Amino acid sequence: MADLLCGLSPVGSGLKTLNEYLLNHNPTPRQRSGSISWLAVWKSSGLIHDARRALVRTRGGDFRVGKSEQDLVKRRAESESSSADLDMRQDQEVSRATLIWRAIKLPIYSVALIPLTVGSAAAYYQTGAFSTRRYIMLLISSVFVITWLNLSNDVYDFDTGADKDKKESVVNLVGSRTWTAVAAYSLLVLGFLGLTRASLEARNTRSIALLISAIACGYIYQCPPFRLSYQGLGEPLCFAAFGPFATTAFYLMQSGAREIPITSTILAASLLVGLTTTLILFCSHFHQVEGDEAVGKLSPLVRLGTKTGAQVVKAAVVGLYSSLAALGLLKALPLCSIIFCVLTLPVGKMVLNYVEENHEDQGKIFMAKYYCVRLHTIFGLALAAGLTVSKQVSGKQFPGLS
Repeated sequence: MADLLCGLSPVGSGLKTLNEYLLNHNPTPRQRSGSISWLAVWKSSGLIHDARRALVRTRGGDFRVGKSEQDLVKRRAESESSSADLDMRQDQEVSRATLIWRAIKLPIYSVALIPLTVGSAAAYYQTGAFSTRRYIMLLISSVFVITWLNLSNDVYDFDTGADKDKKESVVNLVGSRTWTAVAAYSLLVLGFLGLTRASLEARNTRSIALLISAIACGYIYQCPPFRLSYQGLGEPLCFAAFGPFATTAFYLMQSGAREIPITSTILAASLLVGLTTTLILFCSHFHQVEGDEAVGKLSPLVRLGTKTGAQVVKAAVVGLYSSLAALGLLKALPLCSIIFCVLTLPVGKMVLNYVEENHEDQGKIFMAKYYCVRLHTIFGLALAAGLTVSKQVSGKQFPGLS
């Protein structure tokens, strides 16, 4: 149509040609005389309106594409560009909000909650003692220590280049490696002071020794000059730190006695907590294989590959529930704990199936660690609930909350 309009010469000839074009290209109602109904055309297609804006009369009587049409095109282009920029800004804002949520890693803080809750439940089952005030102090202090662990991990992975393309890295989001490190170690000091105070109040020096060992595992896992995670040794360190060390330490702090034996119950409970915590760390490597391999970080998934790694996850989940059954047969754990933990089997199966189906999909496998967090949390709470209920149904007097 543009060629037609630009080629119109005299006024009459141009309108006649325009009329013929409209008759041939717009299936609109016609009048009895055979001429087109201009009102119908106007209502049905709006083409007359567009044509009038596209044509201007010149001194010579010719019609041509005028400045008004050029301005219209320009305005439309500017409007579309502004709309596209707005959409892009909105996408960036949403994306940044998502990255901040990932950087906070709120679900990961279950690794502070579960060892403390299970350890406290084991102490209650063993001695009938429980201090609400001490529990809250230990929880806050543990959160500070876990935050140090997460922030310092981002700092040192930034130094090695492992987090170069990791958008949710705190260092990349904040834009300052120095301030991230300062915040990390400030929180570690605060957390350690809180743990020390709780240990002194409990009058149990063994507990603080175990917690120092747990923190030391976290340091040599990721901090220079050790960085044992780069040698694929992160999982054994994780198991020891959150299982036997931390869970047993919280058990001693909540026991209310200066000297309390470390029983088979707390050892069994700490073993299960260590297994579920380690599974979170293992599955966090799936989406980072390429980045880890590029900087020489020999994580288990770099060594094994994702396909074999999926089989390891399967073996770990099966091993978790097999260990639960074995500990039940050995009477290391009360029957209530066994029953409650068995009820979490669907969650374990969900973890197993998700990793097996998506281990090669970099977009989806990122969520595997959060499925493991769900298993860790539900299994740990079930274990703690079983210990608590077992104490209550034993017929002994309930202790008062201090």
